[in-house]
This record gives sequence, structure tokens and C-alpha cells, in this order.
Amino acid sequence: MPSKKSSLTKQSALHFHVSGLTAGVDEAGRGPLAGPVVAAAVILDDLNPIQGLNDSKKLTAKRRETLFDEIRARALCFAIAEASVQEIDQINILQATLLAMKRAVEALRLPPKLVLVDGNRLPTLSIRAEAIVQGDALVPAISAASILAKVHRDRLCEVMHQQYPLYGFDQHKGYGTAQHLAALQAHGPAACHRMTFAPVARSVR
Repeated sequence: MPSKKSSLTKQSALHFHVSGLTAGVDEAGRGPLAGPVVAAAVILDDLNPIQGLNDSKKLTAKRRETLFDEIRARALCFAIAEASVQEIDQINILQATLLAMKRAVEALRLPPKLVLVDGNRLPTLSIRAEAIVQGDALVPAISAASILAKVHRDRLCEVMHQQYPLYGFDQHKGYGTAQHLAALQAHGPAACHRMTFAPVARSVR
């Protein structure tokens, strides 16, 4: 895994050689047992910087909500996209994640010249793209994307909780906690569960 220093050096080189708008891309929801996977793409305004951007997992829920609104108001453009539970089960979670990323980039109102993606895998794009390990902590546009994706998916989990209150989606956000696994064993899976994920498949009666 590249060190923080090497990733930052790579990032600087990319910005130096590519003129035009740069979009940051990240996802939320690869690991949970239920709900869609969500991706966001963000092009920030360099003349209107947003303070406090960071990996969404390092921020409190309250801070993420505040930044969610600020990013939407101050970014040059952004897009949030999903890949459904059905798509996850059909093409697997990795391919569904890349599909959601592709959809987010293609939905941007302004076309970027470069796309920076958190992690080590890239969606298939017609635009030049680079993967940056730990990019959500190193690249502000990716940090912004991680916040949009995380907050959007957390809100989807609140909706799932209203539809399926037996599972506690408002608490665990779909992850395989003891509470969630116990509910699966007691009630079986709901329509929002990812049937190809092993803990869900084992709960089918």
C-alpha cells in the first residue's frame, strides 16, 4: 500500500500535468448486507474552498450532515448514483460499485478532464482516471465525494428502517452486526437484502 507521502506526490503530479476540471469519486456501502451501493462524484471550486473535508468515516454524523449541505451548495457540480440490490446480486458487489461510480461521473453537469477515484480499482470511463489509495483522506474532492455518498446511503437506511423496522437499519446501516444477524435468523431476509452475501443466504428458510 502506498504511503501517504507517495500518494500526495502522485496527486501533485496529476494536477500539474492535467489542465481542466478534476472530479473526485468515492463510494459507500460495499460491505453492508442490504441496500444499494452508492457513489458520488464531486468537482470542487478552487476559489471557494470548503474547510474540514476528510474521509467520511473520520467525521461525526453531525459533521457529515453539515458538510453534505455545504458541498452541495459550494461545489461546481456533483452527482450521486446507485447500483441496486438486484444489480449487486447479478454482477457482484465490486462490479456494482464500479457501475455506480461510472453513473456518478457520467451524471456530472460539467465534464471533468480527470477523475480521481478512491482505492485501487477504476470504473470504465471515457475520461482519464487515476486510482488513489486512501484518496478519501488525501484529496479534497474525493473526501467530498465520500461524504455525499455516506450521507446519502445513511438516509436510504433510514427509509429501509421505516419499511422493515424488524432489522434495525437505522442503527447498523445494513452492516452485519450481531443485532442484524440475529434479526436475519429470526425473520429471514427482506426484499432489500443482498441475497448473494453469505450471511443473508444462510438465513433463507
